[in-house]
Amino acid sequence: MIVTVTPNPSIDRTITLDGPLTRGAVHRAASATHEPGGKGVNVARALTLADVHALAILPAAAGDPLVAELESRGLPFRSVPVRTSVRTNLAVTEHDGTTTKFNERGAVLEPSDLDALTQAVEDFAGHAEWAVLSGSLPPGVPDAWYADLVHGLRRLDCQIAVDTSDGPLVALAAAFDRAAPDLLKPNSEELASITGTSAVELELAVAQGDPEPVVAAARKLVERGVRTVLATLGAAGAVLVNEDGSWLAIAPPIAARSTVGAGDSSLAGYLRADVSGATSPERLRMAVAYGTAAASLPGSEVPSPEQVDIDVVQIHPISHQPIN
Repeated sequence: MIVTVTPNPSIDRTITLDGPLTRGAVHRAASATHEPGGKGVNVARALTLADVHALAILPAAAGDPLVAELESRGLPFRSVPVRTSVRTNLAVTEHDGTTTKFNERGAVLEPSDLDALTQAVEDFAGHAEWAVLSGSLPPGVPDAWYADLVHGLRRLDCQIAVDTSDGPLVALAAAFDRAAPDLLKPNSEELASITGTSAVELELAVAQGDPEPVVAAARKLVERGVRTVLATLGAAGAVLVNEDGSWLAIAPPIAARSTVGAGDSSLAGYLRADVSGATSPERLRMAVAYGTAAASLPGSEVPSPEQVDIDVVQIHPISHQPIN
């Protein structure tokens, strides 16, 4: 079983335009969709479609619209009751796939709510192969919560993946000596923020055929205790770095329809491959295939296995020099 944790879940509403977004103008939507969201929820949705046993843990009131959405889709979940409503996030996607997001801060979690959420995660993670901690933290939750949770989960027999940003990511990185996850999935901006590098330079280097700056940045994290870094770089592909080596994955260009949730699908693809016993490069191949498939779908839809083509993803070993 894979347990996903989404402390700040959402209803994700996506409006698709036929043309470019113009500030101050009136636009007519070509289409509009809504999905149960939050990064961990997206990961669980993609895994469930692939018949991988996943359980989404999140805070939500029993009558919240998000709960009804999860039930209608048959997604296994465990909700920790709270008094306030789950947030609604808005994404506006232009005709070329450019996406502008408007994310609400989320419902405030009281200390008792956070204690209950922490306990639920620890209870279910004890029976899981992976615990996946994903997304932003809502108001009322300290930035160090992910770091504290990783530290607490270390006593259990499960691997831990983290995908977050901003203050929670910085706090986690500061605690790598006691709370380094088994897998960290940053994008270029997130990787840059905790390694003192430039996100623009990282993506530009890969686009020009030089993944070494990304590898060097990721290796800094592996040397500090993170077992594996999966750095997703949008259309430039992704880089995987662990103690055994590093690899670059590239997929052919696509007509992107929406980038919302593509990183979450990449993480789901990696985990799907991992629980099936795949090697490091094959886990990376599956991750990029899933992210590519997600970007070709509207809104925040996640791909089914039938929509994922791993054969189009090229894997290039970068270095197999072990990290000391």
